Amino acid sequence: MKHKELIDAIADRTNRTQKETGNLLQTAIDILTSQILEDNVVNLQGFGSFELKRRKERLSVHPATQVRTVIPPKQTVNFRQSGVLKVKLKEIPSHE
Repeated sequence: MKHKELIDAIADRTNRTQKETGNLLQTAIDILTSQILEDNVVNLQGFGSFELKRRKERLSVHPATQVRTVIPPKQTVNFRQSGVLKVKLKEIPSHE
């Protein structure tokens, strides 16, 4: 699902215009982003939580050439699914 499709789906379910829905969604994304950047865990009940993870600088060695490279520290966002979402995912048949 793309951003526009999400806005359309929310607008249909809430009987709001696409412009209102787009503004609300952008506001929610801005708030979630600012909270994560402030190192706060964002928990969406029934969905999961997002939190900032800091990875330390580390040394990597190429297995074939043995060349050592320093991998700089970086920040990533970690998502942990809720128990409710985990149960719902188990109920879906796999497409193997």
